[in-house]
Amino acid sequence: MVENFAILPCNGLDKCAGVISRELAVKLCENAKNEIICPVFYRVSELKYNRIAGEHPLLVIDGCQTRCASKLAAEKNLKITRKLTVTEEAKTHKIQLKRDLKIQENENALIEIILNELNKTEDKITQTSIETNHSFHFEYETFQYGKFIFRVPKNPQIYFNENDCWAFIIGNRARLGVTDFVQQNLSDILYFTPPDIGAEIEQFGEVGDIESSKSVFELISPVSGKVVTINKELVQKPEMINENPYEKGWMAEIELTDFESDKELLIGFEKYFEIMKRKVEDLNG
Repeated sequence: MVENFAILPCNGLDKCAGVISRELAVKLCENAKNEIICPVFYRVSELKYNRIAGEHPLLVIDGCQTRCASKLAAEKNLKITRKLTVTEEAKTHKIQLKRDLKIQENENALIEIILNELNKTEDKITQTSIETNHSFHFEYETFQYGKFIFRVPKNPQIYFNENDCWAFIIGNRARLGVTDFVQQNLSDILYFTPPDIGAEIEQFGEVGDIESSKSVFELISPVSGKVVTINKELVQKPEMINENPYEKGWMAEIELTDFESDKELLIGFEKYFEIMKRKVEDLNG
């Protein structure tokens, strides 16, 4: 279960999603050793809340795409361990939120779903696979444009899609991540939102996202399968994607369901390297 967390909710209480964010934070503190960081009083009680954030992993609950709670965490230089967005959860579970501020049947249903998923994911997040205990080191081909150097691994077990995501095939599993082209364009990556453990992912389906001050980038899975583990260290240190998106900066691992079919729509090193070079030149031309 989610326990011993500092919880930073949205402060937008003029919207239904903000009210749900607050209610989630309150419920998470009822039966567990969690502590709320009040976004309104943070500025007047900064020492108190900095201490709480420093003593606990941080769960951020944004109400909507404005992401005011995430922005406050970035402003205070807080490390986010986990985060969610209420409106995205409502969309995922096909729940229509009301315009008024009263929590009713739909809103209560969404709150229970999110609470269950938070606890379920926290229980499973410690699961590992044989592959995640291995360290991999690749040989790279580089392309320099101005002061920027872009690397692509030369490994026949690594496949790419044209969405600039890669899959490293290891037996019946695949480790997933984004390419150097992505991290260079995003610049400093601030957050990694992992997929849920156990989630069934279709080929070219979303399997987590990363966010910088510039934009949010969704990892589009090159392959289909079930999420079996995530790079937990990356949740706490998303900057590892900037350091090396292929080795320590991998994002998730999935159990493959039909790789032979998926492979037909993927590309290897040589073709992706040429595609990446064209993208770099077009972007900077």
